[in-house]
Amino acid sequence: MARSYRVRSTGRAGFRDRHGRGLRSSAAGPHLPFLRTRDDLFEDIVAGAAQYLRELWPDDLHDVVFEVAGLPRGEAGTRFERWHVDAARRRIVLYRLPIERLARQHESRQPEDVEWQQRAAIEGYVFRAVGDLLGKDPWDLAPDRFR
Repeated sequence: MARSYRVRSTGRAGFRDRHGRGLRSSAAGPHLPFLRTRDDLFEDIVAGAAQYLRELWPDDLHDVVFEVAGLPRGEAGTRFERWHVDAARRRIVLYRLPIERLARQHESRQPEDVEWQQRAAIEGYVFRAVGDLLGKDPWDLAPDRFR
């Protein structure tokens, strides 16, 4: 049986079940497709980058679990972690809000440029986290990725 490499989300279970009333219906209505949320887009980008790196480094990353969380736990200091690497448990946690909100984006008038910049920034954090786990420079993980 093939193993799914989907990224696991932490801490989002039941966030739409307010006051015990059950899940809300789609804002788009029953005849339109579901809206893609920022959470879904972020998880898809992380899953794609993780799958790409697993294909390049199968022996090193076959048992690594990638997770997405909103914010790091603990006190907020002057600096937020963007990711956490637990080498003993072979686990990488990427924190969505610090990555999305604190990343510097270049000004652009083209929407496709903004989407590409966002994707490149998120993938860059995945590469850095994997580099921390493996003890390698992130640029050495996939030297031809952005060329």
